[in-house]
Amino acid sequence: MNKLNIKNYAHIGDAVWELYIRERTVFMTENLKKLHELTVSFVKAEFQTKMLDIIKDNLTDEEMDLIRRAGNIKTSSVRKINRNLHRVATEFEVLIGYYYINDKQRLKKLFDIMEPYIIEKN
Repeated sequence: MNKLNIKNYAHIGDAVWELYIRERTVFMTENLKKLHELTVSFVKAEFQTKMLDIIKDNLTDEEMDLIRRAGNIKTSSVRKINRNLHRVATEFEVLIGYYYINDKQRLKKLFDIMEPYIIEKN
């Protein structure tokens, strides 16, 4: 699991997650303000934390080790969110980024687990 620096996995994971969400929210409304609000509600740290909690029971020991390592990376967050919340969201983004780069089938399985929670929130 060392093909990229763990921060790089978080960086790509953030982008992949946002695109995944945009691919869904674009069909939920034609109102641009509502579209933006929906997208933001799914890409914010609180929702990412919820998604990680939902998929945790389906993660392997190797995946759990990856997110543990992700939780230990130093970030220079000047965001207005709780540092612990940001740490857990980063763990989620690392997992998404890792599978986007290394195993798209596994990523799809994780997305399939999360999908009902995205539809349900609408």
